[in-house]
Amino acid sequence: MIFELVLRLEQKFAKTEVTFTRSRLMATTWLTLMWNVLPLSSRWMSWNLFLALIPLALSVWLFRRRGDRAPLWWLGCLGFLAFLPNAPYVLTDLIHLTPAIQQSDSLLINTLVTIPRFVLFEVIGFGAYVLALINLGDYLKRNGATRLVLPIELMLHGLCAIGIFLGRVERFNSWDLLTRPNRVIISFAENFQDPRPLMFMTISFGLLTALYWVAKQIVLALLLQQEYTATLQQRSPLSKTEP
Repeated sequence: MIFELVLRLEQKFAKTEVTFTRSRLMATTWLTLMWNVLPLSSRWMSWNLFLALIPLALSVWLFRRRGDRAPLWWLGCLGFLAFLPNAPYVLTDLIHLTPAIQQSDSLLINTLVTIPRFVLFEVIGFGAYVLALINLGDYLKRNGATRLVLPIELMLHGLCAIGIFLGRVERFNSWDLLTRPNRVIISFAENFQDPRPLMFMTISFGLLTALYWVAKQIVLALLLQQEYTATLQQRSPLSKTEP
């Protein structure tokens, strides 16, 4: 009797140990897959997002606050123009999506981790570009220059298309405008005579213009809805106090 009880306990413990071992093995496998996928792009993603958020931060400082156009303000505008292409530049980082997917054989990880991470990366980066230009547009409208909003937006799209080409193909950075300005100008002049770079910049300009227009409408709609909700919340206490 006692022998049978001990045997049953040993069998039960063995099954529990096997189940625990399988669970631990599955968890270890999952963590290993995650560890292999995440480092593939986390470092460059963080760096590129940091660069993309710089023009947004500068736009808040330059165009959202009231103050005189001091020399520091104009210096900030130059920095804004220099770093602005970093925001739409994230669109070209989609070339890393295929290698990231190929890094893992797990469909679940690619579906729940890799692809959503790239989507979030693109939304934040390009969203910074849209918000930065919206801040600039609001600044122009407040200063009576509404007619200049569209021409300036198109001009900035063109400058960003050039910046994207210089960054993706020629591998220049924003600070190269200060450290190697002659090299940047020479490279641009040389590529401007080649029809292939011109085609690249023209397509980039068209995509930026189209994507910016769509994203701008979405952002403005969300802001309008937020203002409408806030207005309703302010009026609701007043309506309750009325007899």
